[in-house]
Amino acid sequence: MSSIPIVPAANPQPPIPSQDEKMRDAADKLEATFLAEMLKSAGFGKTSETFGGGAGEDQFASFLVQAQAEQMVKAGGIGLSEQIFNALKGDSNGSS
Repeated sequence: MSSIPIVPAANPQPPIPSQDEKMRDAADKLEATFLAEMLKSAGFGKTSETFGGGAGEDQFASFLVQAQAEQMVKAGGIGLSEQIFNALKGDSNGSS
Protein backbone atom coordinates (compact mmCIF):
# COMPACT_ATOMS: atom_id res chain seq x y z
CA MET A 1 0.00 0.00 0.00
CA SER A 2 1.42 3.41 -0.94
CA SER A 3 1.35 6.33 1.40
CA ILE A 4 -0.43 9.56 0.56
CA PRO A 5 1.95 12.52 0.52
CA ILE A 6 1.14 15.28 2.95
CA VAL A 7 1.08 18.64 1.25
CA PRO A 8 1.27 21.69 3.50
CA ALA A 9 -1.83 23.84 3.33
CA ALA A 10 -1.63 27.19 1.61
CA ASN A 11 -1.33 30.18 3.91
CA PRO A 12 -4.94 30.47 5.16
CA GLN A 13 -4.35 33.81 6.84
CA PRO A 14 -4.77 37.01 4.85
CA PRO A 15 -1.74 39.28 4.60
CA ILE A 16 -1.30 41.71 7.46
CA PRO A 17 -2.23 45.23 6.31
CA SER A 18 0.50 47.86 6.43
CA GLN A 19 0.33 50.87 8.72
CA ASP A 20 -0.60 53.10 5.75
CA GLU A 21 -3.44 50.73 4.78
CA LYS A 22 -4.77 50.80 8.34
CA MET A 23 -4.64 54.61 8.42
CA ARG A 24 -6.31 54.86 4.98
CA ASP A 25 -9.09 52.52 6.14
CA ALA A 26 -9.61 54.56 9.32
CA ALA A 27 -9.72 57.80 7.31
CA ASP A 28 -12.25 56.32 4.87
CA LYS A 29 -14.45 55.11 7.73
CA LEU A 30 -14.35 58.53 9.38
CA GLU A 31 -15.30 60.27 6.12
CA ALA A 32 -18.15 57.78 5.60
CA THR A 33 -19.44 58.44 9.11
CA PHE A 34 -19.24 62.19 8.52
CA LEU A 35 -21.10 61.90 5.20
CA ALA A 36 -23.76 59.68 6.79
CA GLU A 37 -24.40 62.33 9.44
CA MET A 38 -24.61 65.01 6.75
CA LEU A 39 -27.07 62.90 4.75
CA LYS A 40 -29.20 62.36 7.87
CA SER A 41 -29.17 66.12 8.55
CA ALA A 42 -30.27 66.73 4.97
CA GLY A 43 -33.26 64.44 5.48
CA PHE A 44 -32.09 61.29 3.73
CA GLY A 45 -33.39 58.16 5.37
CA LYS A 46 -36.54 59.75 6.72
CA THR A 47 -39.79 58.03 5.81
CA SER A 48 -42.37 59.95 3.87
CA GLU A 49 -45.63 60.80 5.59
CA THR A 50 -47.74 59.02 2.99
CA PHE A 51 -47.05 55.55 1.65
CA GLY A 52 -44.08 55.11 3.93
CA GLY A 53 -42.63 51.72 4.78
CA GLY A 54 -43.69 51.92 8.40
CA ALA A 55 -41.65 50.81 11.38
CA GLY A 56 -39.49 48.47 9.28
CA GLU A 57 -38.32 51.29 7.07
CA ASP A 58 -37.59 53.44 10.09
CA GLN A 59 -35.47 50.66 11.61
CA PHE A 60 -33.30 50.09 8.54
CA ALA A 61 -33.04 53.62 7.11
CA SER A 62 -29.79 54.30 8.98
CA PHE A 63 -28.17 51.24 7.36
CA LEU A 64 -29.15 52.55 3.92
CA VAL A 65 -27.73 56.01 4.67
CA GLN A 66 -24.47 54.47 5.96
CA ALA A 67 -24.17 52.28 2.85
CA GLN A 68 -24.77 55.30 0.63
CA ALA A 69 -22.08 57.25 2.48
CA GLU A 70 -19.61 54.36 2.12
CA GLN A 71 -20.28 54.23 -1.63
CA MET A 72 -19.71 57.98 -1.84
CA VAL A 73 -16.29 57.51 -0.22
CA LYS A 74 -15.44 54.67 -2.64
CA ALA A 75 -16.37 56.98 -5.53
CA GLY A 76 -13.96 59.63 -4.31
CA GLY A 77 -15.89 61.30 -1.52
CA ILE A 78 -15.36 64.94 -0.72
CA GLY A 79 -11.62 64.78 -0.06
CA LEU A 80 -11.93 64.58 3.71
CA SER A 81 -10.44 61.09 3.83
CA GLU A 82 -7.28 62.26 2.07
CA GLN A 83 -6.87 65.15 4.51
CA ILE A 84 -7.37 62.84 7.50
CA PHE A 85 -4.92 60.30 6.06
CA ASN A 86 -2.27 62.99 5.54
CA ALA A 87 -2.80 64.26 9.08
CA LEU A 88 -2.41 60.74 10.47
CA LYS A 89 0.81 60.26 8.50
CA GLY A 90 2.11 63.56 9.84
CA ASP A 91 2.33 65.03 6.33
CA SER A 92 2.22 68.75 7.04
CA ASN A 93 2.20 69.94 3.42
CA GLY A 94 -0.94 67.94 2.49
CA SER A 95 0.55 65.93 -0.35
CA SER A 96 1.10 62.19 -0.45
